[in-house]
Amino acid sequence: MQGEPLSHKLAAMNEVSSAAKAVPPAAKPAPAAKVAVLLVNLGTPEAANAAAVRRYLKQFLTDPRVIEDQGPLWQLVLNGAILRVRPHRKARSYAKIWNREKNESPLKTITRSQAEKLAVMLGPQRPRIAVDWAMRYGEPAIASRLEALVAQGCGRVLVLPLYPQYCAATTATAGDEVFRVLARMRFQPALRIAPPYYNDTVYVEAVASATRAALAKLDFTPDVILASFHGVPQAYVDQGDPYYAQCLETMRLLRAALALDESRLILTFQSRFGRTKWLEPATDRTVRRLARDGTRNIAVITPGFSADCLETLEEIAVANAHVFKRYGGKNFAAIPCLNDSAAGMRVISHLVLRELKGWVQKTDDG
Repeated sequence: MQGEPLSHKLAAMNEVSSAAKAVPPAAKPAPAAKVAVLLVNLGTPEAANAAAVRRYLKQFLTDPRVIEDQGPLWQLVLNGAILRVRPHRKARSYAKIWNREKNESPLKTITRSQAEKLAVMLGPQRPRIAVDWAMRYGEPAIASRLEALVAQGCGRVLVLPLYPQYCAATTATAGDEVFRVLARMRFQPALRIAPPYYNDTVYVEAVASATRAALAKLDFTPDVILASFHGVPQAYVDQGDPYYAQCLETMRLLRAALALDESRLILTFQSRFGRTKWLEPATDRTVRRLARDGTRNIAVITPGFSADCLETLEEIAVANAHVFKRYGGKNFAAIPCLNDSAAGMRVISHLVLRELKGWVQKTDDG
């Protein structure tokens, strides 16, 4: 370069300098993404009045997972009759069980507590696990909680639908909503949805031990115990929904754990709606038949519900108790759900830690 003009030398030096500046500095490693656990239950109206119940029922009953035929006839029945009449009746039912102190339904109170207790159980040794909760219908909505978790830096999300037995009208619709939310995200978190736990040993033993403890506190001995599960239309099962089969398996395991045969621990299905055929035997009809046939003392457990709600606190503990005594029964006990009890939280934490394997360090699993 000795014979080159000075201008050429300066240009070459500038090119080298520019190239050096174009090389980016070594990037700092991105912080490890947090892991989130989102507990999901069905939902609740925001108030015990007809307007709030109407909003809740409209969201619930326009879900094609719940009512599969959303055609013109159903829309006519829904908007012309159900949403005009049912909200007033259901509002009175909610008023009977409403948490006045917090101004919310017991389902919301219990689910919040489950999430708070789970966060404590996961402990300070797992600081990068965020725990939250949501409802499929009503508030807090799945969308708002998922978006909040992602905004906190959660790159991996475990969704735990709090339904022991899988049903398209509960578990699947929760998944549908999660997928709808993720579909709107440019940067999606990794996702796991926990499977149903109808035959999980920890769950079965928790229900059995809670049942034994509750029965021991009664001032009477039940002649029979009903295990009442939420009903679904028979057609849904005929089309392949595994719900009924999973209820049967839960019952088989509970009967073994409690040492009760089919005549002492009876499977029934509640919350029948409409004129179509639902799973049988129906809880209310069984309660009436038992009373008429001379049964004087019964207890009812609800193993398909992870938290007490309208269906357990009002439909079972109030309405079915009334039916039983009206037709000659004497003593009726509604056994609480697992809720946020020690046994209930053992089930939830067990399921969460099982499903977080590979996302949580092995040293954190102790």
